[in-house]
Amino acid sequence: MTVVQDGAVLLVATDLDGTIVRRDQSISPRTVKAFHACIEAGVEVVFVTGRPPRWMGPVVEATGHAGTAVCANGAIVYDLAAERIVRTREVPRDDVLEVVRRLGRALPGLAVAVETLRGFRREPEYQTRWDTYSAQDVGPLGELLADDPGVVKILFRHPERTSDEMLATGRPLLDGLAEATHSNARDHLLEVSAHGVSKASTLAELAAERGIAAVDVVAFGDMPNDLEMLAWAGRGYAMADGHPDAIAAADAVAPPCEEDGVARVLEDLLS
Repeated sequence: MTVVQDGAVLLVATDLDGTIVRRDQSISPRTVKAFHACIEAGVEVVFVTGRPPRWMGPVVEATGHAGTAVCANGAIVYDLAAERIVRTREVPRDDVLEVVRRLGRALPGLAVAVETLRGFRREPEYQTRWDTYSAQDVGPLGELLADDPGVVKILFRHPERTSDEMLATGRPLLDGLAEATHSNARDHLLEVSAHGVSKASTLAELAAERGIAAVDVVAFGDMPNDLEMLAWAGRGYAMADGHPDAIAAADAVAPPCEEDGVARVLEDLLS
């Protein structure tokens, strides 16, 4: 098996959107074939995404992959085959309110939504961008949290601030309280998880449970919510058309998603 730095390739961790999921929401046959080749070679494949579990169905259908996924930027471990949540890291209710207070004071005009274990909930001012939000509760934040639904991610939209601008403001304000990131530089969206929760933190736990060291992990990503994972893995690949911060955090650059970048790297590693 190919050696990556000082280790063997034992686990492949990959982001989805912009990394293996193309702009038309498809996943190429070449990418699917590369994942199957990994599994046949004894290499575990883990999807690591900002998506909630309910958005994983099309990915499973397209790839046939039935292993483990890390969802909601590390807040959820999900069994794809059983369609079952294995573990969660939730944001305590008081922390949700404090996060909203701090960011609302610094960025007037923010609209708030929460991804919870009981579904997606939003304030009336928060406008969704995807038709996958078919079922949602709408109301004031206090009412949305009244039944303690298990918040796994807080989402903020601003009509005038870019994702990068909100992240630059939010990170220092939330230091020690929660983790701020984003997954789309072209959007106006900030994503906040519980303190200490990231794609990397949860992936590291999964790897340790399997007796796999970071040096034996190859990771792929394209956005700021992938930074910690790309830095943690023995070899982190940023997509060539990814966010500049992701490219700076990675060990190497893979061709763009639209050019089957992940598949091309995996083919080389497994050759």
